[in-house]
Amino acid sequence: MVHLIVFRLGTEEYAIRIDQVKEVTVTPGITRMPRTPDFVKGVANIRGDIIAIIDLEKRFNIRPNPEKAELTTSYTLVVEADDYSIGVDVKEVPQSLNLALTKIDKAPSFLQDVSVSENFIEGIAKTDNRLIIVLDMHKILTQDEVSQLPNL
Repeated sequence: MVHLIVFRLGTEEYAIRIDQVKEVTVTPGITRMPRTPDFVKGVANIRGDIIAIIDLEKRFNIRPNPEKAELTTSYTLVVEADDYSIGVDVKEVPQSLNLALTKIDKAPSFLQDVSVSENFIEGIAKTDNRLIIVLDMHKILTQDEVSQLPNL
């Protein structure tokens, strides 16, 4: 079994393994930082830690869902990698999902981003009539992008 945190980007469902998520919280006030990539919304104070908040819709070039555009509350998934912590901003309350590992298929190679050296799509989960793209958050950012994150 694998435990996933499921959220929406645009109109599609995405997931992250729960062991990659430190916490889920209502997104606090975000302070925009100069000279950061456009998908970095800024930094926020989450439980005393200042972390970069990223917008995966912008990172992946996904058109936002117009029905969710007027939502004022968003949520942040705090992800810790070995050498950085980031917050992933999502519009809806993330859901928890337990799924058998056999329900996750490898993503077809043509779906991988050729500009990223490591594949950040771990697979595609099939449950009921849903397809959920499972991301490996530790491979989402390139080393260059990590170096551009605000170091606070």
